[in-house]
Amino acid sequence: MRSVALTAALMMVCATLLMAGTTLLAKALGSGAMGQSLHPLMVAQGRFVFGFAAVIVMLGAIKASGRAAWPAHSARPNYLLHATRTLLGWSAGGMMFAAAAQMPLADANALAFTAPVATMLFAIPLLGERPGRWRWLAAGLAMTGVFVLLRSGDGVIQPAALLALGAAAAMGLEGIAIKRLAVSEPTNRTMLINNAMGAVLSSGVALSVLVWPQSSGHWLALIGIGVMMVLVQILNLRANRIADASFVAPFFYLTLVWAALYDLVFFDVWPDWISLTGASIIVAGGLVMTWREVHTQRLRARRV
Repeated sequence: MRSVALTAALMMVCATLLMAGTTLLAKALGSGAMGQSLHPLMVAQGRFVFGFAAVIVMLGAIKASGRAAWPAHSARPNYLLHATRTLLGWSAGGMMFAAAAQMPLADANALAFTAPVATMLFAIPLLGERPGRWRWLAAGLAMTGVFVLLRSGDGVIQPAALLALGAAAAMGLEGIAIKRLAVSEPTNRTMLINNAMGAVLSSGVALSVLVWPQSSGHWLALIGIGVMMVLVQILNLRANRIADASFVAPFFYLTLVWAALYDLVFFDVWPDWISLTGASIIVAGGLVMTWREVHTQRLRARRV
């Protein structure tokens, strides 16, 4: 049991390192830290194109091992729902990469962590869910942290913060689509379709701002973002498969720690008391929401 818990913990630590790493690379590419500045739409294109390539390699390895990538009797893909999920994921990625290039990485990631609140709110009209008082408390805590991070007391709300919130809203809606796909679609096939559609969509949109990367470093950064995003998905899924959600979920907030360290090491950006306070409040709200979700699932399991 201890070895399983340790394995799940290590998977989540690696996943959060990689997740924060994607925003680090996006900031380096978008801020001109690597010389040439790339548009966020090009960074989003790299995420999906190279993510799709990584999924192809993964599925090829599965096939070479003699295993099936997904059950042969799986239902026909819901392409409309896949397309909706892909559009939302692409929108979230583009806004998040743009925000990361303009503000501290820890702040951008903290604001994006309000996505579960958005999912909860969207689930009310779309899924007919009725959140209880504990979820509303968690949502209230998270949004309090948002108002702190928006730094409205300075008289100006940073546009990049609004982009991060827009990314959270898109991820919240994407969460609804993922919930619906999870009950009917194999995970590997969902990853293949999502990244394939994303590659086509992002490439078409990026044509308007396309500038050929000038150095191998730019190419490696774009490849790294795509591969790391796929690895994050795989590690997160496997960790949740072998350990309880109540154990796994809190590790995800390590992303904020790594993002702050990356900012400090690579951009000499120190988190101020506003960043620390706002992020802490958002994390508190997220932990309350996670605890309540796990508690509700256990009650349902006992009744069954």
